[in-house]
Amino acid sequence: MKILYLDCFAGISGDMFLGAMLDLGMDAEAWKRELSKIPLPGYSVLIERSSRNHISGTKVTVISEEGHPHRRLRDITGIISGSGLSEFVRKSSLQAFRILAEAEGKVHDKNPDEIHFHEVGAVDSIVDIVGAFILLEMLKPDRIIASPVNTGSGMVECAHGSLPVPAPATLELLQGIPVFSTPEMIERTTPTGALLLRSMTEDFSSLPEGFIHSQGYGLGTKETPGLPNLLRAVLLEYSEKTGPDLPSTENALIIETNIDDMNPQVYDTVMESLFSKGAMDAWLTSITMKKGRPAIKISCLCSEEDLHDLMNILLKETTTLGLRIYEVNKFKLEPKFRTLETRFGRIVIKEAWWGGEKIKEAPEYEDLKKISREKQIPLVKLYEEIHKDLK
Repeated sequence: MKILYLDCFAGISGDMFLGAMLDLGMDAEAWKRELSKIPLPGYSVLIERSSRNHISGTKVTVISEEGHPHRRLRDITGIISGSGLSEFVRKSSLQAFRILAEAEGKVHDKNPDEIHFHEVGAVDSIVDIVGAFILLEMLKPDRIIASPVNTGSGMVECAHGSLPVPAPATLELLQGIPVFSTPEMIERTTPTGALLLRSMTEDFSSLPEGFIHSQGYGLGTKETPGLPNLLRAVLLEYSEKTGPDLPSTENALIIETNIDDMNPQVYDTVMESLFSKGAMDAWLTSITMKKGRPAIKISCLCSEEDLHDLMNILLKETTTLGLRIYEVNKFKLEPKFRTLETRFGRIVIKEAWWGGEKIKEAPEYEDLKKISREKQIPLVKLYEEIHKDLK
């Protein structure tokens, strides 16, 4: 497993993130070629080696004469959607700007689509955000973890005048993220930096367990005495194996609710809705609630990305008044598929592998069901015959 750890002891900004990633050893020219796919007016990117408090690193500066136009979300969506960037970069960048628009909208009590981006709508900030996701795609880390974040102190000048650090939108983006402040009068975490943390990281902790592969330092613009103005990125390798060829694991969520007052005919529709909105699995369990009342527990396994949609289904399409949500570690064998020619027709065989060994296999149910109906063969008989061919 490849882990990217962002050590935000002196904060984070867009240019600091770019510098830290390139300092890890990423191909700067390949990165620039991908950046050129953004349909933006003339700009250039300066990449140079420098130091902060005698620690050397990489400084990235986006140079543009455009100024700071007040673009809206739809303007930036048009720019990114009309680019030649990969699907991952386009989707991730658009999602990040949507998160920013929602944060700004909450601060200013406006619809996200009405928000005018100020500093973050300029060419340099667009390049920072899109460029960050290009570098992520190039590195392909399995996990991104960050340290608690230094926000800085004092006041900052922005389009809305003088505001305390962290600025309101930055503070909104940092909700749920562990932060601290050092006394230097400087904005150490910018809105772009907070946005990248919100969009990329899955956990915040001290340096995780693993073997250090490389480290990189991204330099901030200002020289600061005492605490060097830089972001440290650490690339670690970590094996989750506790035995030979252990299958991979991944994080997932389970949503549950107990229901004792709903027409049982509704459950079928609810299950269909859950699967249609991305549920990895869903099931019903008969339970007994208080006062001996029989009830049904609905459980749904999902990714964090689909959580909101699935919560919406359970809250709107059932009689429940609340949900339980908890994280689980999803553990599975590696699936593979092959086609088997039989006297009944072509059938897909699903295999389960553990490392280099095939552990089990079974015919695809939907294929057997179709043949059973077409040839009027009982499904149980068909299973028996196909399993003979598999032996």
